[in-house]
Amino acid sequence: MLLSDFKDRHKGRRGWVVGNGPSLNKMDLRFLAGEVSFGMNCIYLGFEKFGFRPTYYTVEDVFVAEDNREAISGLGGLVKFIPTDLAHAIADDENTCWVNFVRHYKPYPQFSEDCADKVYWGSTVTYLALQLAYYMGCDPIYLIGVDFDYKVPGWAENQEEITSREDDVNHFHPAYFGPGKRWHHPRLDRVEPSYRLAREFFDARGRSLINAGVGGKLEFFPRADYRDVLREG
Repeated sequence: MLLSDFKDRHKGRRGWVVGNGPSLNKMDLRFLAGEVSFGMNCIYLGFEKFGFRPTYYTVEDVFVAEDNREAISGLGGLVKFIPTDLAHAIADDENTCWVNFVRHYKPYPQFSEDCADKVYWGSTVTYLALQLAYYMGCDPIYLIGVDFDYKVPGWAENQEEITSREDDVNHFHPAYFGPGKRWHHPRLDRVEPSYRLAREFFDARGRSLINAGVGGKLEFFPRADYRDVLREG
């Protein structure tokens, strides 16, 4: 399976990039079963509760890949986009498409117009999903569950790499980064320029990137109510 196979696959069709914030618990996500959607990281913890499986899945954080390797490797019924440098953690199968993922580069950030060539790191897996959705031709692209709001325990505030001691309050499921799970300090100061560049990139090409989530602090994109989007068809 080659990434080039997905060029403009959903041209002109709306797509949904599904983050993993607590706001997902305030939404009825069953509508996603009939939509083009991009899930990431530990979204599978909500498959039964939310009543949908994303069309596409991706992960780029080495801690998430290594600490959940069996669950991610076992995901079926969707296409997985996995950086080649995570091959030590995630098994290859017929549902896996390997990505040339560029982690270290300058100037930062950059947004890829050709994912078959390379995809850029943006300090959040959501940024990878946005590049994939753009490459597939999705327009408009709606973000949900991207709350841009994290609480870091006081004891871990100055740590870049954190091993949890308690239930996760930053995601839709308490076991997402629960006790013993490793995670990187969210560093929203690094994420912000990525999101701002993504909006500039879309705007310059006449395409729409919209925050359709509930609540949260993501204000870099115009907002819409996901229920209104569905009513409008």
